[in-house]
Amino acid sequence: MMNTADHSLAMLDYALRRRFSFFTMKPGFNTPGFQAYQDSLKSDAFNKLIACVKQLNSKIAEDISLGEGFCIGHSYFCGLTPETANTQTLSSIVEYELIPLLKEYWFDEPAKIVDWSDRLRSAVK
Repeated sequence: MMNTADHSLAMLDYALRRRFSFFTMKPGFNTPGFQAYQDSLKSDAFNKLIACVKQLNSKIAEDISLGEGFCIGHSYFCGLTPETANTQTLSSIVEYELIPLLKEYWFDEPAKIVDWSDRLRSAVK
């Protein structure tokens, strides 16, 4: 599988596109399975973070330089249990996975990085 965000070398990208089929997969935050998983965690911090990521995804999708292919997927949040869906684990996801991704996306727009970093951090407090 190749994420839209993984495009790097144009010639290699074209070669791959000629040889493979593509299927668009959107983040599954609104699927019944993820919603049941979210409910099972019984975590206010998790719920706030997911709501924030959904808002962030709307902005990413609207961004002319990014678009829907750059939206943050639900896989960052899978595999948690009620015991591990805590502030420490969620803060680690924000700090070491999501914020570095935003720094790549908006490397030339530091105000967006600061704004969304603050929002994500606030969601897990």
